[in-house]
Amino acid sequence: MDNQRNLILAIVASVAIMFGFQYFFGKSQTAHKDVVATQDAGRPRTETPTPPASDVQAVPRGPVASVPAPIAPAPAVALDNGPRIKIVTPRLTGSLALKGARFDQLSLADYHETTDPSSPTITLLERPTADKGYFAEYGWLAQDAGVAVPGTDTVWQADSDTLTPQKPVHLTWDNGRGLVFTRTLEVDDNFLFTITDKVENRGGQPVTLFSYGLINRTGTPTLPATYLVHEGLLGVLGGTKQELTFKGARGEQKPVVETYASKDGWIGITDQYWLTAFAWNQNQDVTANMGHHMDGAVDKYQVDYRSPATVVPAGGTAQTRALLFAGAKEVNLLDTYADQQHIQRFDLAIDWGWFPFITKPIFYALDTFNHWFGNFGLAILALTLCVKIVFFPLANKSYRSMAALRRLQPEMQRLRERYKDDRVKMNQAVMEMYRKEKVNPAAGCLPIVIQIPVFFSLYSVLYVTIEMRHAPFFGWIHDLSAPDPTNVLNLFGLVPWTPPHFIPMIGAWALIMGLTMFLQMKLNPQPADPIQAKLFMFMPIIFTVILAPFPAGLVIYWAWNNTLSITQQWLILRRTQRPTTAVARH
Repeated sequence: MDNQRNLILAIVASVAIMFGFQYFFGKSQTAHKDVVATQDAGRPRTETPTPPASDVQAVPRGPVASVPAPIAPAPAVALDNGPRIKIVTPRLTGSLALKGARFDQLSLADYHETTDPSSPTITLLERPTADKGYFAEYGWLAQDAGVAVPGTDTVWQADSDTLTPQKPVHLTWDNGRGLVFTRTLEVDDNFLFTITDKVENRGGQPVTLFSYGLINRTGTPTLPATYLVHEGLLGVLGGTKQELTFKGARGEQKPVVETYASKDGWIGITDQYWLTAFAWNQNQDVTANMGHHMDGAVDKYQVDYRSPATVVPAGGTAQTRALLFAGAKEVNLLDTYADQQHIQRFDLAIDWGWFPFITKPIFYALDTFNHWFGNFGLAILALTLCVKIVFFPLANKSYRSMAALRRLQPEMQRLRERYKDDRVKMNQAVMEMYRKEKVNPAAGCLPIVIQIPVFFSLYSVLYVTIEMRHAPFFGWIHDLSAPDPTNVLNLFGLVPWTPPHFIPMIGAWALIMGLTMFLQMKLNPQPADPIQAKLFMFMPIIFTVILAPFPAGLVIYWAWNNTLSITQQWLILRRTQRPTTAVARH
């Protein structure tokens, strides 16, 4: 029995330490909930305003044989008010600048900063200024520095002023020396742009060109301190996922630039829910970079790739194609793009956490239940029930063992009193009793052990998937990925007082969870040691305080899981009430 208690205490203490670390050191989503709207909006912030600086590292970095040296960054410019092309789709609104053909203004039409549908929509890409900006650019480099190619200052000619899914836009630019560049921009009904570039060489000499794509972000975004989801530079290069956080890119001594050779894949910059990424022609060797540089006191983060040399013969043409994703990281949509557009492991844009082999199936199960019931809260309840059914044989065996231990407690107490001065004989007598009663004292730990990976996987799903963001339940829960908004300290809103941030906010669902945990522990065998018994009785209070700031969906899961466990244990206890059988008497 002591071994069982020690094991349970070790497991509970481990979970409590992990949750406590999250709570007190900021790993919880809610430690900085007040800045989530800023993060969601995708608007980078800098710690210190700075005087004007360059707005773009114009060319991908990283030396490649026979490739011209990188062009120096262009000087800073005021907000470009030149001609623009509107972007109008069912899910995107914004525009791109004809100067540089740069994607630098984009909002997500069906995502808002808060649960209020009248709140501003999420701004993803933002026109560059001295201290902020977020844009994507596609272009050309020439092997011969004397060959003019379209750059950041090039003003393209367009055949339309609006880009829609039904109407592509064609851009043209003539360098006046025999090269004519044509760019076709297409967009689908969701978040994917297709960029097709054609170069016609009307001159008398062949020309060697390199295509490139880059995504540049000025300023370091204000992020919650969490290890649950990667935010920063990201890509799948050479079949391997590569990550570089904003902090990691800044480096301790100097800015970091990572260079990769890759035949296929994609590269981008990601937030918790949003992604901007380039994918190129698969089976094409490219050089990709992800890194950071300083422009005065302003942080600039950039990912880019450069294609191999393309020789455009005299009188001939060359063509390239690239994909630009700019939008929400919806699981099914990313999977669709990966299959239809052959984007390698595009699903890895979502950080599935510590148990991806559990987390992804849990999400797909929740998504299926949500389509059936029309509510992610009900989906969580249904998933919990399914997990209970799957592990019913193990849990049932565990609860039967716990019921047997509860029934043996009077005899256990007699043995403790009889051999209180001889611990060895007491342990021998206890083990003999276990053997004759066919009781496994460690079996009671199974329910706790089983639900730990499920718990953390569900936490990851609630935190990293856009589908759970702003997903409502019933009553006062309007966002399952956010904490319960009620607070017992102001009588759930009846008292017009907002407790200070340093005081834990304990909502109604946290109290329900704590109550169900207390009732479940009352059904378990009580430790004979009074100190252990008191510690066990404090566990529901500790867990209530620790779990209260976590996403409401997680607390609802735990409370519902406890309720199902209580029902199962109570039924087993009723069916196993019988006199103790052969018990060794000494």
